[in-house]
Amino acid sequence: MNYQVRSLRVDEWPRAKALRLEALQDPVASIAFMETYESAAAQPDSFWRERAEGSAEGASGAQQIIAEGPDGEWVGTVTVLMEKPGTTDWAGMPVERLQGHLVGVYVQPGHRGIGLTEVLFDAGLEWAWAQGAERVRLLVHEDNARALRAYRKAGFTETGVTTALGPDRDERELELAVERPESDG
Repeated sequence: MNYQVRSLRVDEWPRAKALRLEALQDPVASIAFMETYESAAAQPDSFWRERAEGSAEGASGAQQIIAEGPDGEWVGTVTVLMEKPGTTDWAGMPVERLQGHLVGVYVQPGHRGIGLTEVLFDAGLEWAWAQGAERVRLLVHEDNARALRAYRKAGFTETGVTTALGPDRDERELELAVERPESDG
C-alpha cells in the first residue's frame, strides 16, 4: 500500500474542509454523519481553521488522521476525540473511563476494500493509546452494513450499548469498541 497516513497539520484546514464536504456527499452520509453537506458548507472559514487547530498534530484532545494517496490526493480520514471519565460525550452518553471516540470515518469509494480503513484506525488507536486511553469506541448506524463490516474487520466488537440519535428516535446507533492491549498498558 503506497499511502501516507499521518496527522493533520493546522495549515491544511482547506484540504480538511474539502474532504469533509466530499464525505458528506457520500450515498450513506445521512446515516453515517451527524451533519449535512448544506450545514457544513455554510460554515465560515474560521470554523474550519478552529476545527483544524483542535485536531491537528500536537493537539491532545482530538486528532484528525488523514490518508494521502500516491499522487498526494487526500483519500481518507478519521478523527479521534478523547473523552474523560465523569463527563458526557457529544451524544449525551456518560463517559466512565478515559477513552478515544472515532468519528468522521471516510474513505473515498475508489480506495475502499484495500485495508485503508484499518490503517487509518491503527494510526488513530496508536494516538489514543499514547494519550492513555483505556479503550477506543465508535458509534455506527444499525443500517450502515458497509461500515459495520469494516469496523468488525478492524477488530471492533459490539458492546451492547445502543443510543438513538437524530430525528428518527426509532433508529439506533450501535457502540463498538476495542480495549487497550495489555502490552500497551
